[in-house]
Amino acid sequence: MATITPVLLCGGVGSRLWPVSRQGRPKQYLNLIGETSMLQQTLTRIESVAQTSPIVVCNEEHRFLVAEQVRQLGLTSPTIILEPEGRNTAPAIALAAFAASALDPESNLLVLPADHYVGKPSALIDAIEKAGSASSQGKLVTFGLVPSRPETGYGYIKRGEALAADVFVLEQFVEKPDQPTAEGYIASGDYVWNSGMFMFTAAQFLASLAEFQPEMAQVCERAMERAECDMDFIRPDAEVFATCPSDSIDYAVMELTPEGAVVSLDCDWSDIGAWSALWEAGDKDFAGNVTQGDVVLNKTQNSYVRSQSRLVTTTGVSDLVVVETADAVMVADRHSVQDVKDIVHSLKRADRTEADVHQRVFRPWGSYESLTSGDGFRVKRLIVNPGQQLSLQLHQHRAEHWVVVHGTAKVVNGDSELILSADQSTYIPLGVKHRLSNPGPEVLELIEVQSGSYLGEDDIIRFDDVYGR
Repeated sequence: MATITPVLLCGGVGSRLWPVSRQGRPKQYLNLIGETSMLQQTLTRIESVAQTSPIVVCNEEHRFLVAEQVRQLGLTSPTIILEPEGRNTAPAIALAAFAASALDPESNLLVLPADHYVGKPSALIDAIEKAGSASSQGKLVTFGLVPSRPETGYGYIKRGEALAADVFVLEQFVEKPDQPTAEGYIASGDYVWNSGMFMFTAAQFLASLAEFQPEMAQVCERAMERAECDMDFIRPDAEVFATCPSDSIDYAVMELTPEGAVVSLDCDWSDIGAWSALWEAGDKDFAGNVTQGDVVLNKTQNSYVRSQSRLVTTTGVSDLVVVETADAVMVADRHSVQDVKDIVHSLKRADRTEADVHQRVFRPWGSYESLTSGDGFRVKRLIVNPGQQLSLQLHQHRAEHWVVVHGTAKVVNGDSELILSADQSTYIPLGVKHRLSNPGPEVLELIEVQSGSYLGEDDIIRFDDVYGR
């Protein structure tokens, strides 16, 4: 079997998982189940079959999140492709296929969304091995999930004749059905859920794309030919890519190819599309509740309660989802959580920042969290990762006072250079060039007090930045 190269797709916002999942840090980068992110769990569960470094396709905004989470796993030399803009799954996969083809056109691309839950990883590994054999024989393979119920929220695939054990001809894609149709699919035994996971060689996919979507193939090829390498990132040409048609791989290729195949997969899967999915996948107590964080329940049944920053309590309720973050609380009937996206739309229409960004904002050097603010002042908590540094910068409308809480800070303050440890501080007047670095092996934590006439994040002039901002 040819070499397997993982391709992880990191698009999407996961608005149904608001207020935890937001545009600034979507669900694929969150620790929703367990101690690592969905992206990290996806990479970890396939490490036994991956034979090359992964290819990750994400957007510009999340590039440092991806790089840091991949680094935490100890994976070396990942290929991180920054989509200039979203064009659905077919162009995203095409960019990855051109990158992989440059090294090995016959490499088997294992295409996975980065935000899925798999309760039985061993079953997925078995299915990958079966898919790899079919892929190496020229098939474009998708993974079909054995249905556990007549679900109306998923698309389905009709299986045709058997090609090998658990491998079938891909006969037909069908859209999300109504309840009677879904029940008929289950009763027939011929249908599986469409998982959005695929395997094919880079050469076979690109040849099929050129046959069925020649314009898309040509645009993606030109965008990659003119791509620029920036640190660990590959940036396809934005102007060229903007002309690319937008389409899913299902419509663009899989529904048209005569070489489609489907591998049956029963792996306790979920796309974690809503809070109810986390309740279903979680460890329940005697009353059917799933909790995370500082939570106390009383006379509560069949509920999901999650706390991130304070104590959350419930009493005398059932079938609820309660999610608390530092700046928002969401309460929903567990059977109506698909409607959370409507809340996000309302917040966006009202121009509320809570729709898109967290109180804790992640940057390539670490993160900052707004603690309190008032007329002419703001207090933040800064976390700077070991070896990282902020840009050399100045502010035109505010002064800053830094107090080190933990770790060691290296500070450029005008013409002075300081080393500060816990309980030490420095004052940076308005208009003075400054830079904050963490030279130590531990995380640097400090409190920043801003004061001035304007405290917006855009009051910054950068003179030097290691992250190219």
